[in-house]
Amino acid sequence: MNIREIAKKARVSTATVSRTINRIPTVKPQLAKRVWKAVDEIGYFPSMQARALVSGKSRTFGLIVSEITNPFFPEIVHVFEETALQHGYEVLLTSTVHDSERMKTAVRRMLEHRVEGVAVMTFGMEEALLDDLKLRKVPLVFVDVGPQRPHVSNIRIDYLQGIRQAVQHLTALRHERIAFITGPLALKSAATRRDAYVESMREVGASIEQEMIVEGNHSLEGGEKAFEELLSLRSRPTAVLCSNDMTAMGVMRKCYAEKIVIPHDLSLVGFDNIRMTQYMLPPLTTIEMSQSELARTAFLALLQDVQREVPNPKGTEYELTTKLILRETTALYKKL
Repeated sequence: MNIREIAKKARVSTATVSRTINRIPTVKPQLAKRVWKAVDEIGYFPSMQARALVSGKSRTFGLIVSEITNPFFPEIVHVFEETALQHGYEVLLTSTVHDSERMKTAVRRMLEHRVEGVAVMTFGMEEALLDDLKLRKVPLVFVDVGPQRPHVSNIRIDYLQGIRQAVQHLTALRHERIAFITGPLALKSAATRRDAYVESMREVGASIEQEMIVEGNHSLEGGEKAFEELLSLRSRPTAVLCSNDMTAMGVMRKCYAEKIVIPHDLSLVGFDNIRMTQYMLPPLTTIEMSQSELARTAFLALLQDVQREVPNPKGTEYELTTKLILRETTALYKKL
């Protein structure tokens, strides 16, 4: 099927068909209606590449995530795609699996498909690999690490608010030995969460012991290993705050193996509020960083940048707040 057949069926010129399919607004509404009717009857699917060449716009945004198998990211992908469809956009998705070569391949794919903008939801390793996109003035959205420059939007996460609420909650439950399992400290987001824990502990006047801060890697296995290190301490923690929910799930698995009862023997708090945490036994108390809100903010930031006639010289900043979600993995500490 081609546009000549559509033009013949709709009784219009091929130029009118081309302008209609590429959504050029100069086409008269009655003619556009006839064209789209013919398109539906014939079952024609226009080439996205050809449309991009004609209009100069692909109506496609790129979305780069770290690891699609991590339960944190499917919700982001789902909401980003749903929002894109509502605005007539396609989504080109790539997962880097924390691999710099995969990131380079992802960037190359974005350029080949002439994307109009890219949301980089990887929480690390972005800056050095995206020069090609910057040079081509492709709008970008980052989380926490975006530089202040035109065509760059940055979503700042207020990690402190939620972590402060968690520390205050645990101290109100009479916990004094509160440990923190970080993410990989090479990631700015993980280091920021660690710093928020330290600041929150100081605010409540709690002592900060270096041995109570253990580095993890945001995985189930990392949570088990980090908690095993905490168990080896002479004076064990009575509560553990984790940098993400996957880490907390690893801690729960280790507790089960060691016959440590949550929350009777140990209070536990996660971070992210991924969907499955409410179905765990017991349901996990966690700090919510809304994945759906993050995805919508990222998409709309790209859309606004594409539609903006004059870019902001220092880019655009957005803020996402965090908050404590109370469930059943924290309890009053009772000294023996």
